[in-house]
Amino acid sequence: MRHDNHSFRQWGAHGATDDKTCFRLWAPAFERLTVRIGGEDLTRDMEMQPVGDGWFKADASGVAPGTPYIFVLPDGTAVPDPASRSQPQGVFGPSATVDPTSYPWRHPNWTGRPWHETVLYELHVGTFTPEGTFGAAQGRLGTLRELGITAIEIMPVAEFAGERGWGYEGVLPFAPHHAYGGPDAMKAFVDAAHGLGMSVLLDVVYNHFGPFGNFLPQYAPGFFDADRHTPWGAAIDFSARPVRDFFIENALLWLDEYRLDGLRLDAVDQIADDGSQPHLLLELASRLRRDLPGRHIHLVTEDLRNPVWTMERDAAGTPLYYDATWNDDFHHVTHVVATGESMGNFQDFADDIFERLGRALAEGYVYQGEPKAQNGGAPLGEKSAHLPPQAFVNFLQNHDQIGNRALGERLTTLAGPEIIEALTAILVLSPQIPMLFMGEEYGSTRPFLFFCDHPPDMAGDYRESRLEEGRNFGTIPPQVQGPDDLPEPNDLKTFLDSKLDPAEADTPAGRRRLALLADLLLKRHRHVVPGLADAGGHAGRAFAGEQGTLAVDWRLGDRLLQLRANLNDAPKALPGVTGDIVHQQPDAAAGSLDRKGQLPAFGVVVASAGLAG
Repeated sequence: MRHDNHSFRQWGAHGATDDKTCFRLWAPAFERLTVRIGGEDLTRDMEMQPVGDGWFKADASGVAPGTPYIFVLPDGTAVPDPASRSQPQGVFGPSATVDPTSYPWRHPNWTGRPWHETVLYELHVGTFTPEGTFGAAQGRLGTLRELGITAIEIMPVAEFAGERGWGYEGVLPFAPHHAYGGPDAMKAFVDAAHGLGMSVLLDVVYNHFGPFGNFLPQYAPGFFDADRHTPWGAAIDFSARPVRDFFIENALLWLDEYRLDGLRLDAVDQIADDGSQPHLLLELASRLRRDLPGRHIHLVTEDLRNPVWTMERDAAGTPLYYDATWNDDFHHVTHVVATGESMGNFQDFADDIFERLGRALAEGYVYQGEPKAQNGGAPLGEKSAHLPPQAFVNFLQNHDQIGNRALGERLTTLAGPEIIEALTAILVLSPQIPMLFMGEEYGSTRPFLFFCDHPPDMAGDYRESRLEEGRNFGTIPPQVQGPDDLPEPNDLKTFLDSKLDPAEADTPAGRRRLALLADLLLKRHRHVVPGLADAGGHAGRAFAGEQGTLAVDWRLGDRLLQLRANLNDAPKALPGVTGDIVHQQPDAAAGSLDRKGQLPAFGVVVASAGLAG
């Protein structure tokens, strides 16, 4: 299922066989360029030929897969291929050629799963297991499948400087990070997931490059917009055709050569392309859906502007471009419910919290054009009720919401088990797409901290910014009096402290949480997922009730799904349900609505009923 069209082959080294390899680089700043090929000493130099519009190419014979190469600029500077598929020695070493057809796929006929069946599990390869590799992570997939997870979302793996990091500072987006095991190890992970009936999505960063190891400005300064910056570095100029092709080819690489089932695009609000027709995001999605027919390809955005234009559907309800977006609004309001925190990102959700939560569940976004303090008081968002529930990915935790806190605390250490279990039931049994962060399934208490592996003279620059970031993401603990009291991101201990401890799953609390989640996911697949196949817009309706209660109904095809929840520590009255009760907690005896319409403390009831006509 490979599509070798011309634009897919603009960047990088292609045809890595014993016959011929074509090396290509866009270097409009220069009139001449050299590619250096060979063994460890890289002694074979070839003058590259200009082929127009700033492009250079060289065709070399006798280049076996795994052969190292670098590009040499006129001043003698050696740089890796920005579209390198393998960097065995990291970003400052030579690139290596790869034969994309050499991996022996065991499940070549996998075409994916429909989006409405998705239950996402976000993981970071380096901290998911003690070993921190794709191979070790592969060994854990069966347990997740048995729990009811249907899709893995991998945090970014693009090659970044150093041996450890979150992945959002990648500089060579086509190469899986060498510390995780390289291209074949990643393909084996995807292959194993497919064999278990699980999809795999990858988080990709198309809005900036990391600060170390990005050589593009030296030979292609037009790759970046000199008049604009993102919060993390120089902004990218998507008006240039080679730049657009770079990212479209990258997306195709992951979905075609690695057979991934989808992509999550990080912070697309930082992708400025208003002058292009079509916008990069639309062109990219259109190309992926056109060039990879016959498969379930899922595309998800993160966009703090609360837009809807990327997620519109056609008359049949099929996504025109993107399947869904991460819904931070849902996270923020549930976090306020669970913890009472009301600073930083949570200040705009601290009032009318249960009305806001009801709106998020019924309509998608909380902010749909209302003024928002963190937006400078300006309106934020667009009307979203016309989108189906599955256009939103909801979560109680993710890497950002944990890792950007001052001490990387998980919700497990910030709130009591009763409220967390009630919110988990709401998350899983609502029709939006639920996502869990690694370790959440057994209530891990391990922190997930910000960690990196930067040059020592640069590492200290992060401390002040990390403290400010922490203020936006929650309470600063009293033991943190200043930047020096934060865990040092560059310290190996910070990375090691962020690794999961599998033993937590075998504690009484861990087993209880796993049992609850397994039960919830089974009920989701039985009673919620079937209705999502035909769920359309304006599906949800929230009902006003007593403070601390939640009542939402959704029309999902020919079924009515009803949710009732009491998030107080005392019984409260709620509207009754008309369907068959399919879930009740804290237990079957105490969890249901009584004849007076009372629901006990932290009680959740979900019912399902058929709709006439």
